[in-house]
Amino acid sequence: MRTIRLREDRAALSVTAGLLDDRAPANAAFLWDFLSVPRQIPAIHAMWTGPEISAPIPDADLSAAQRAAGLPLEHATVMPQPGDIVLTFLAPRVWGGGPAPVFDIGIFYGPGARLFFPIGWQPGSIVARIADVPALAAACARIRQSGACTLLFERAE
Repeated sequence: MRTIRLREDRAALSVTAGLLDDRAPANAAFLWDFLSVPRQIPAIHAMWTGPEISAPIPDADLSAAQRAAGLPLEHATVMPQPGDIVLTFLAPRVWGGGPAPVFDIGIFYGPGARLFFPIGWQPGSIVARIADVPALAAACARIRQSGACTLLFERAE
């Protein structure tokens, strides 16, 4: 199983997640390819979706081909479970009318999460699972208290 690592030093976050290649093959391939180099992504505690740290991929980090291709909906959910990593793709002009597509990596750490945005329900693809949910939840609580952070995503080869 291909594995990725998430880190954030201030919150003592260091967890691994197994990609769900069998359930979300295109989304897992996108994330694996995107992480061919380690990526630092600004993140915040989500406001609408509950217990989630949201890490929207900066448009500048995406290739023209990635922007144009988007992502298919696979292993879909609107009610992520603790430990789920969800990729949510919104086509250009869907979120606030902006011309760039949105690729958001959601890290869900507690019960009661939902993919409900100001524009309504938006299903996402469960692309990976974090096994150590208690460590994830403790670190995400620290992130929630301290505000915005930068997450390091990398392959855990």
